[in-house]
Amino acid sequence: MKAADRYFSLNYAQARERFLAAARARPARVASFPIDAIGSLGEALATDIAIIEARNAQRLLIVTSATHGVEGFCGSACQLALLDDEELLARAAESGIALLLIHAINPYGFSWLSRTNENNIDLNRNAQSFADPLPDNPDYPDLHPLLVPPEWPPTRENQQAIAAYIEQHGRTRYRDAVSRGQYTHADGIFFGGKGRSQSLRTLDQVLRTHASGFADIGWIDVHTGLGPCGHGEKIFAGRRDSGEVARAQQWWGQDIAVPFAGTSTSADITGHLASTIYTACPDARHTLMALEFGTVPFESMVDTLRGEAWLRAHPDAPAAFARQIRQTIRDAFYCDHDVWKGMVLGQSRVAMLQALCGLVAEPIPPRDLV
Repeated sequence: MKAADRYFSLNYAQARERFLAAARARPARVASFPIDAIGSLGEALATDIAIIEARNAQRLLIVTSATHGVEGFCGSACQLALLDDEELLARAAESGIALLLIHAINPYGFSWLSRTNENNIDLNRNAQSFADPLPDNPDYPDLHPLLVPPEWPPTRENQQAIAAYIEQHGRTRYRDAVSRGQYTHADGIFFGGKGRSQSLRTLDQVLRTHASGFADIGWIDVHTGLGPCGHGEKIFAGRRDSGEVARAQQWWGQDIAVPFAGTSTSADITGHLASTIYTACPDARHTLMALEFGTVPFESMVDTLRGEAWLRAHPDAPAAFARQIRQTIRDAFYCDHDVWKGMVLGQSRVAMLQALCGLVAEPIPPRDLV
């Protein structure tokens, strides 16, 4: 077996089995949070967590996977590699840093090869209050009939209409309209939901129970899809706070991308999952980063999501055609070859090492001043 194959799993069921076995071998405290949906192989679905404690720890590093289900092939591999990394684990323990690994935040999407959850909700657009007016995306309603056409593959006329929109408005406006999140079309893409999903409620519970006692928290949320193939873009995932941005730059380098400053391949979104930390652990100092590994061009990635949206609307589609669509989604978010896997494992290890160094570089903040 190649080294990378120990970490990159064939499916969600294998990834979960490996994660639980690796966590219990450390040993770590393990807990599971099942959901009602059933997996593509008939398996039970759950978000699993592993907590590796350190003596008198006041600092915590969180690593999360499968916020966007099918992206879990990558994130799970990064977590498994960390659990197998004696040097990094020893460094964390010696530095007084606890680890919280949250495996498969969106287990349904991981199992069914979907970016969204069982209710078509994009969990990285779902962390809204829902008691206040939701963010407006005025360009999306006009695009929706084009993005989710009545037939798949799309017709030439449909493709020409989208090309005409991009020609008229530019690629940046098209990217933002498509991907920054929308709350009006439950059958659309990048749908943020009408309320907090079960997965977000579970995450909030996990953070309040296992993270709220720490004074200093770093978080790496592993994603795939955007950017050049194999490149890990470090995307700032915190608030519009200059101090948080500066600290993230100190940890991970001046090349950390900041969406609201226009320096990222990602649209400037709201409701992203990591923002849950601010209400769950309000007294801590937070340093948050999404590590996004590139796969295919943006237009190709969007086309796979359009195909999946069509498939959700047509559950009676022929089984072979449905499998073909889901395989296309998998290929768009998981490059199943050795070079890409090696780039992922190398860059993720660097990011985790930088986070450990960053956590010990500054004194613990006084709790009443954070």
